[in-house]
Amino acid sequence: MTRVAASPTTALRALRLAPGTVALWWLGQAGFAVRAGGLVILLDPFLAPMAERVSPPAFEPEDAVDVDVVTCSHEHYDHLDLASLPAIARASPRARFVIPRPLVDSVSAAGVPRERIIGAQPDEQIRLDGVTLHPVPARHGVGMADAYTFGRELSGGLYRYLGYVVDDGVARVYHAGDTIAYDGQAERLRALEVDIALLPINGRDHFREAAGIVGNLDHREAARLAADADVEVIVPMHYDTFAANLGFPAHLVDVVRRDHPTLAVLVPTRDRPVLYAKARTNG
Repeated sequence: MTRVAASPTTALRALRLAPGTVALWWLGQAGFAVRAGGLVILLDPFLAPMAERVSPPAFEPEDAVDVDVVTCSHEHYDHLDLASLPAIARASPRARFVIPRPLVDSVSAAGVPRERIIGAQPDEQIRLDGVTLHPVPARHGVGMADAYTFGRELSGGLYRYLGYVVDDGVARVYHAGDTIAYDGQAERLRALEVDIALLPINGRDHFREAAGIVGNLDHREAARLAADADVEVIVPMHYDTFAANLGFPAHLVDVVRRDHPTLAVLVPTRDRPVLYAKARTNG
């Protein structure tokens, strides 16, 4: 595959893709730049420099040009990067920001113009130019005191933690944000006919939870969810950025090969995009 030298968002804008072909560029942690349906989309971009980071930000937020849509799944700073969102908004003055509805005020206060913010909730489709976003619940927590919930108790009944299915009318990509498995999750994804699932694999354990770290799916749970949801490709994420909260994609590859051999695993690199073209069947 040809290595791309330009910034991810500019490089994705330059791609010429057929309908049903999606370009994915992993930015580290749970961040992706996506080209789908003619749009350039940033999913949970985490671009702020931090001493605790094992890997540096993929690029400067001021270089996030040509972006149409930014989605954020929940309020943890590696998913809702309030330090970087205003700079992204300035670099891409037409970009819209899709945020869980309880967090709209926080994003506006950080400096993103309110008229460019869309408050999301499950089962409320968001139609953009060439793409539909389907918000789906995530089961997570601001801290261990409210884990593992949908955040409704903190938000007047609204869902505080979300994932999104990006739908270009042919191919569909699920970005889970942070979540554990819950009843009805796989059925939701099957109903949305998800093709690619971007899933956290860092898991959770007593020691991290005792330190206040709210966990996620582990590699076995991610594989089972993807298989139960009948997706074609699973992409691991959320395993590389903080030394105290790592995951191991090789473990995912092993469990998929052993227990779910019809799944394909894509372990992305951070220096180039990958393309997924949905197979068409004659009918």
